[in-house]
Amino acid sequence: MGRFLIRRVRSGYTFHLKAGNGAVIATSEVYVTESACRKGIASVMKNAATTVVLDLTLPDPPRLPNPKFELYTDKIGAFRFRLKARNGEVIAVSEGYRTKQSCQIGIVSVQKNAPHAIITDP
Repeated sequence: MGRFLIRRVRSGYTFHLKAGNGAVIATSEVYVTESACRKGIASVMKNAATTVVLDLTLPDPPRLPNPKFELYTDKIGAFRFRLKARNGEVIAVSEGYRTKQSCQIGIVSVQKNAPHAIITDP
């Protein structure tokens, strides 16, 4: 079972979504309050399992409404994903992956783990 780990950082709060094996599969932005961080977690839990994946590495990707996962390459060529909420805000991001397939597996892991993950307080 996955879990959300809320962490207090210098400028507020952030969360990491960890898979059952303990690997971090998604992280959040920094939230000013713990309450806002928990709302971000709730949004990930709500949106992760039912959203589509938009592959921005394709030559002419279709336009899809939010919420959605966006799979893309960063400046150094690593594959990453971000989960956008219905309002277009990015609510979770991934690490960089060497291959597109690994990134896709990361998305599937978030879809599987987020909806029923437990929340670990700071």
